[in-house]
Amino acid sequence: MANTVTDPGPLLGASAPHAGAELGCGTALHWIPGPTPAAFTGDALMTCLRRVRDPIYVVKSSQPGLLGLAAGGSTRLGADRSLAPPLPIAAMLAPATPECLGDKLFCAEHELRYAYIAGEMANGISTTRMVSAMAKNGMLGFYGAAGLDLSTIDGALTELRRELNGRGNWGVNLIHLPGHPDDEHKLVDLLLSHGVANVSASAFVHLTPAVVRCAAHGLHADGSGRVVRRVRIFAKVSRPEVATAFMSPPPRQMLDKLVARGLLTDTEAHLAARVPVATNVTVEADSGGHTDNRPLMAVLPTILALRDTLCRKYSYIDTIHVGAAGGLGTPNAIAAAFSLGAAYVLTGSINQLAVESGISPAAKELLAAADIADVAMAPSADMFELGVKVQVLRRGTLFAARAGQLYEVYRTYPGLDAIPTAVRTKLENQVLHASFDEIWAQTADFWSLRDPERLAHAHGDPKSQMALVFRWYLGMSSRWAIEGSPARRSDYQLWCGPAAGSFNRWIADSFLADAANRSVVQIARNLMNGAALITRANHARATGVQLPDKAFRYAPQPVDISA
Repeated sequence: MANTVTDPGPLLGASAPHAGAELGCGTALHWIPGPTPAAFTGDALMTCLRRVRDPIYVVKSSQPGLLGLAAGGSTRLGADRSLAPPLPIAAMLAPATPECLGDKLFCAEHELRYAYIAGEMANGISTTRMVSAMAKNGMLGFYGAAGLDLSTIDGALTELRRELNGRGNWGVNLIHLPGHPDDEHKLVDLLLSHGVANVSASAFVHLTPAVVRCAAHGLHADGSGRVVRRVRIFAKVSRPEVATAFMSPPPRQMLDKLVARGLLTDTEAHLAARVPVATNVTVEADSGGHTDNRPLMAVLPTILALRDTLCRKYSYIDTIHVGAAGGLGTPNAIAAAFSLGAAYVLTGSINQLAVESGISPAAKELLAAADIADVAMAPSADMFELGVKVQVLRRGTLFAARAGQLYEVYRTYPGLDAIPTAVRTKLENQVLHASFDEIWAQTADFWSLRDPERLAHAHGDPKSQMALVFRWYLGMSSRWAIEGSPARRSDYQLWCGPAAGSFNRWIADSFLADAANRSVVQIARNLMNGAALITRANHARATGVQLPDKAFRYAPQPVDISA
């Protein structure tokens, strides 16, 4: 396939002058071949592109209008014909390794080799084993603390601290709990007592005292007056108004109240007013779990521009790193996110397929069969009364439809006793597989320990009682998936976005198709390796080189994770 060029274009990733420009006294820069000749056709071009750790030269052939790629060899001014035939250099592509992707300052701050995060999946689906594997391989993982009791989280944090022994590249999830501010504070107490340095704040629709307290804890100024953080907040956002709150200093009134309660010192509150709540903002697009289903191409540039505006407004010394999440299931998607300006990428749905994830083999089988359209929105267990929805797997499970039925009944009737007999019988027999009375007994036992005040309120409020009974199904459905309950397979709640479908298509017929090979690190490294190669292919195409279509595809290959 011929590679024609009319304007040689700029040098990419190089400090040399404009490509093909005359240097000195009419002398151009040339490439002198080494053992490997320049490539001008399909397979040879691919071989050259794959040398991602070497600079690559875009060269002009002796055939007019033909561009190719060259690696190795040497460069010189002018064309010394006594040597191997030299080729004029049109551009140079800098090395494009996985380590080059994303923001290097972000990686340095978080002790990372790769700008890649395995996000938290609730109920411990993102296990300590997963977090540990990520940290030991130069990436960041968040433990899925949402939905777990404090004693379980405490045990997990103790294990992670012992296993990672001083490493700073791991973190824990802090999920918003509407109506339960004390529970947020109790979790923050636990995180601070363990010295957790990275906290992913998810599902927040506004700032709460607990997340502000977490961000401001331990703030102090160094010798130059720069504010130093003990805790770094990663805020998941998909709306500009929520992003604005996290990228701005906390409200003064909220800080004053935290000081009055003895939860912050005067110094911490004073310094908190100078810096944003979150140093890292993860733009969550069409993801599994809580999501607004927004396309990354629309929301990420919007939040990046908003970041720049707020940094100027508040004259921040340090920038806010903005990352991307949602829909990232292939190397092409990862490359696209970085090309949009993401400082880092965060994956979620696909990590449930990893050997380290905390769901059952039966649940993994369902996820492994998913395609990009096999998802649906369903009521959220933690925000059921507010009508908030999460994205879940539809194929192979009836959870989304059944949860939707429960929410429609909740909206329609004032309490359990008001539900018509026919509707009640259908729900008990076909959805819940238990009577309202049986479920209420279990629910009352649970809430008597978890939140006695909420239970007392439900005893006097039929609507609230109905919500708790229906939330039993939504909460148990995730547990059934984790435990692999055969009898409740059709009720599994699996948080899942379209990324799982694209991931399944990408790994088909590769070594990752074998479930035993799908470690979270193999998944991550293959995605980053592929994204680096595709990024380089895009750079080459930008110079005018005509590449074969396969240059923009990357098949998974076993990675030596010890390297």
